[in-house]
Amino acid sequence: MTETLLLIEDDVTLCEALRFMLTKKGFQVEVANNAITGLQKAYAVKPDAIILDIMLPDMDGWQTCARFREMSDVPIIMLTALGSEENVVKGLNLGADDYIIKPVTAEELSARVRALLRRVTRSNGPGSNSPTSNGRGPIFTYENLVIDFDKHEVTVDSKRVDLSPTEFRLLSVLVRHKGRMLPHEFLLTEVWGPEYVGEIDYLRLYISYLRRKVEKDPSKPSLIHNEWGVGYRFG
Repeated sequence: MTETLLLIEDDVTLCEALRFMLTKKGFQVEVANNAITGLQKAYAVKPDAIILDIMLPDMDGWQTCARFREMSDVPIIMLTALGSEENVVKGLNLGADDYIIKPVTAEELSARVRALLRRVTRSNGPGSNSPTSNGRGPIFTYENLVIDFDKHEVTVDSKRVDLSPTEFRLLSVLVRHKGRMLPHEFLLTEVWGPEYVGEIDYLRLYISYLRRKVEKDPSKPSLIHNEWGVGYRFG
């Protein structure tokens, strides 16, 4: 089955170049040169993933990403020349699933898109909510934390906590291997895919998100522990 991508990029020449190279890689590509058209096409086409520029003429990529997140969980990759750590964090905070800095090769872009689509398929596919291989059922309880794998719900002190799909995947991997120190590379491969094995800053960022949401005191974590230079352990 051919996946459909929606590319939102105001540079018409670059947009056509990206469309051509992604088509050559086997994707069906819809394009939009501004945010409003992109939002309309997303509603009509229902793409498998969106590649979103930030510097758009009518509504910037930050606002556009936020609008998409109000209406859908469609995977979003921000593709932009804005490469500072502050911008990367802002994009991920707004709900982007990945952040790629221009220029980018056809190989890297298509690999990142496929990795993102694999993660979504793995999360939503058959067996994604099944009991874990070590015997834990679909309800996991530890101290004041409860995870319902069937409903993708997390509660802390009986209050529901909203996690993004990536945050839920990361927490699920940590819980499945409770008590084990999991190396950075293992977590990156399991949650994001092998293409992300060197993106330790991504992992640190999402660990900080999780701690803020599930720990009583994120500055003194009691659930998610880390060993500098090695990895993270739950419990």
